[in-house]
Amino acid sequence: MTETQDTQETGNGGPSRRALIGWGGAGLALGAAVAGGAVAAADAGGDADPAGDGMGAAVDFHGIHQAGIATAVQDRLHFAAFDVKTDDRDAFVRMLKEWTAAAHRMTGGKAVGDGAYGGLPEAPPDDTGEALGLKPSRLTLTIGFGPSLFEKFGLHGKRPEALVDLPQFAGDNLDKSRSGGDLCVQACADDPQVAVHAIRNLARIGFGTVAIRWSQLGFGKTSSTTPNAQTPRNLLGFKDGTRNIAGTETDRLKKYVWVGDGDGPAWMTGGSYLVARRIRMNIETWDRTSLQEQEDVFGRDKREGAPVGKAHEHDKPFLKAMKPDAHVRLAHPDSNHGITILRRGYSFTDGTDGLGRLDAGLFFLAYQRDPREGFIPLQRKLSAHDALNEYIQHVGSAVFAIPPGVRDSGDWWGRTLFTEEA
Repeated sequence: MTETQDTQETGNGGPSRRALIGWGGAGLALGAAVAGGAVAAADAGGDADPAGDGMGAAVDFHGIHQAGIATAVQDRLHFAAFDVKTDDRDAFVRMLKEWTAAAHRMTGGKAVGDGAYGGLPEAPPDDTGEALGLKPSRLTLTIGFGPSLFEKFGLHGKRPEALVDLPQFAGDNLDKSRSGGDLCVQACADDPQVAVHAIRNLARIGFGTVAIRWSQLGFGKTSSTTPNAQTPRNLLGFKDGTRNIAGTETDRLKKYVWVGDGDGPAWMTGGSYLVARRIRMNIETWDRTSLQEQEDVFGRDKREGAPVGKAHEHDKPFLKAMKPDAHVRLAHPDSNHGITILRRGYSFTDGTDGLGRLDAGLFFLAYQRDPREGFIPLQRKLSAHDALNEYIQHVGSAVFAIPPGVRDSGDWWGRTLFTEEA
């Protein structure tokens, strides 16, 4: 949570029925209709549902940009990073097409392929079935490609310069088993079972081609892309992400989030870059810290989220009134030459660590136009000076190139990377 940028202000499957009757490739011919609720977003890859209150609705899978970035933030997360287990490029592309077809169906509230029952009794069903009867719950699925993917399939020359390996930051204690990955899928939904179902089915479809490297469940969104919604609180009890970029702020999205023409390889135009960090909070230490010190650490009061000396959360902060190492002061764009990122973080609790301490914190997700101009310089500063560092530690890390959206029923995840046509 160091990067709260408060501110911006800031299985084992065997051959499936798909293999037996070949539904996967044909899945790309699916129509654009979605079941189980009204489409909540349209033109900009799921940027809408601005009120964020269509709890059972569907978010349009197709668009210029992928849904799940500027889309109104859902309540639950299942994030998975995958390793590629094949050197067969055609097999990998075939999987991406099958994933796209499955993702389109699941985000529309439909079962994968021919469903969870009624098929060949000798073969596993196409869908695992735990989401039967559930609404779409605004499910979004967002794919990304990690730096290591570009060492495979002859993709060396297509790696964007902006997709840099993240440097080691002061205080990092990264677990390699919770870091990196050839590709990722971010599943967000208002129902945790819907999000878990999505990742489970993609992993099943990808069996033998990819395998999950690590994953993270999240709850209690810690940021919002809907300015009319109440700012969420993190597990330290403070409002997080005040003045985060809103899904309706097309100018700010264009400036800070979406990759533009000429920013890099043409296949990334309309995409973005994602930094994911698992940040553990020293909950027990924080809970024994005085209220005054807690507020000094953040530079905001705990009740309203107002900056020091102000009455309301959204009052313009007077940064010099805060302590020099206050989180808000250090993270604010005015202290960082205007650096702005879009945050979609989630709280997590993963039991205890064996010593009775809660393994809990923030799964930080930040989208930006270029990590070299966004997360990296910001985190260098925060890791060196932020008073919050006494109470947190970064224990997992990954960076991914997020390709543009799936335009229509003939398109598929990663097409612009794996074909010559953009």
